[in-house]
Amino acid sequence: MASSEPVSVYYLASGRLGVPLLDALAGDARIRLVGVGTQPDRLGGRHRRPIATPIGAHAERLGRTADRVPSVNADAFLSRLSAIAPEVVVVASFGQILKPALLALPACGCFNVHASLLPRHRGAAPVSAAILAGDARTGISFMRMDAGLDTGPVYRTLSTPIGPTETTGELEERLAHLAAGGLVDCLWEVARGGLAAVPQPREGVTYAARLVKEDGRLDWSLSALQLSRQVRAMAPWPGTFTEMLTGGRRLRLQVLSVAVQAGVLHRGQPGEVLQADGDGWVIACGEGALRLTRVRAEGRAAMDADAFLRGHRVPVGTRLGVPEHEEGQNSFSS
Repeated sequence: MASSEPVSVYYLASGRLGVPLLDALAGDARIRLVGVGTQPDRLGGRHRRPIATPIGAHAERLGRTADRVPSVNADAFLSRLSAIAPEVVVVASFGQILKPALLALPACGCFNVHASLLPRHRGAAPVSAAILAGDARTGISFMRMDAGLDTGPVYRTLSTPIGPTETTGELEERLAHLAAGGLVDCLWEVARGGLAAVPQPREGVTYAARLVKEDGRLDWSLSALQLSRQVRAMAPWPGTFTEMLTGGRRLRLQVLSVAVQAGVLHRGQPGEVLQADGDGWVIACGEGALRLTRVRAEGRAAMDADAFLRGHRVPVGTRLGVPEHEEGQNSFSS
């Protein structure tokens, strides 16, 4: 007869995706949460003070202390986990690779919550990758971890459509709650019901590399549709940006939101300003045109594009994102 005792779980997470999952684990009688681990605090802010991860901060709000774990594969942590003896280690948006010694430690294995429909978008940035690729749907995969990068067999998937204007931050929030709603049921069936994982198919494998700041640079030779996806995929981090000349210096302009412009009457060079007035700020792309709707200049607050244009004269024909050696007379005035 299967046991009806709560499943003992140690939880490893760092990012925002893991916050609703922590609530689900801490608030369900079927789970005995024996510990929470997260990445160490990082120095940040004006005074370089320690800042906890979203999981570290949320654990404190729940009255728990999250272990700050520099390396989950270090002997000290493995010894601590062995003494606790959880049946399952649940991992979500954690940020460290688990090696075989740790993977073999829990009786029911290490259970990963991955924010894509595997094998599509294995890797560190699956939510951004789904938006950037123009996927119609994405979801959550509950999987048993192995030594590969998100290659383990899958217990269950939960699917959801991607909204046409949804950003990574917005979609990640929805996926977090979708995962939280199904996590404990799946864990219970694995640990108490014998639910078996199914190997991932060999076809359809893609990878989502960790994002870097340069991934936010807008390449105006791409299509307007691709660029609009990039703006959504890079929000909130690293954000998207372009550059232009103003007053003899290059200005980095963060592009916060855009819309594909319909009914463009003529094409310009990629990055060329086709319109910049009270009716819109329209930029030519490799295919089609993009309307900037919200921007942030260096050292300034975010503002609607029309507010920016009221404070800056941007002549039609100005080109954005032009390399330094091609700048010529391309500039605008404050």
